[in-house]
Amino acid sequence: MKLSLMALVIFIGLTGCADLQDAGRTIGQTTKEVTTEIGHATRDATKAIGHASRDAVKSVKEDLNDEGESNK
Repeated sequence: MKLSLMALVIFIGLTGCADLQDAGRTIGQTTKEVTTEIGHATRDATKAIGHASRDAVKSVKEDLNDEGESNK
């Protein structure tokens, strides 16, 4: 009787651990996907800001060069 009760407790414990492991794996995978999406969005936003800044500086430079040439 004690042996079968002990086996039942161990079995329930092991299946509970498997459920926790699956839940942990699901949470981990979801977290990975979300952080990847955040990282990609951040990269894209940074790239867009960098390109806009570069274009603005280039435009100001061209305007200054055009003004310098017209003053000569």
